[in-house]
Amino acid sequence: MKASARNQFVGTVSEVQIGAVNAEVVILLKGGETLVAAITKDSIDALNIKTGIEVIALVKAPQIIIVTDFGGFRVSARNQLTGVVTQIKAGAVNTEIDIELAGGQPIAATVTNDSVETLGIRKGESVTAIFKAGAVILAVAI
Repeated sequence: MKASARNQFVGTVSEVQIGAVNAEVVILLKGGETLVAAITKDSIDALNIKTGIEVIALVKAPQIIIVTDFGGFRVSARNQLTGVVTQIKAGAVNTEIDIELAGGQPIAATVTNDSVETLGIRKGESVTAIFKAGAVILAVAI
């Protein structure tokens, strides 16, 4: 599949919780990490989402927030994936940060140059990529 979303996570649906309007889909990634997608109940039906099927979770790079130190705080974003910075590509205004999870899954985040400097992000550093469940788009093979 070709898509403009830089982050394409292949995984298996491990849990589906359906509400009146929305549903939460828990996806087990190949490296053992999990992520959560919040999609509509209509999308569950249209895509035939159920436990055990393989899905692709798409997340655009600007939706990823990089955290270097939680400082004792907790955040409401359900998806918190820790990895190591593998590459930093600075642009005129923004920088792309490439991260690799323990299982080898890459994540790309686009943040401002100021954020990179303020957080002191460096190659080889451990960081956490966080994003809301609502930022995840699911795709299935037809």
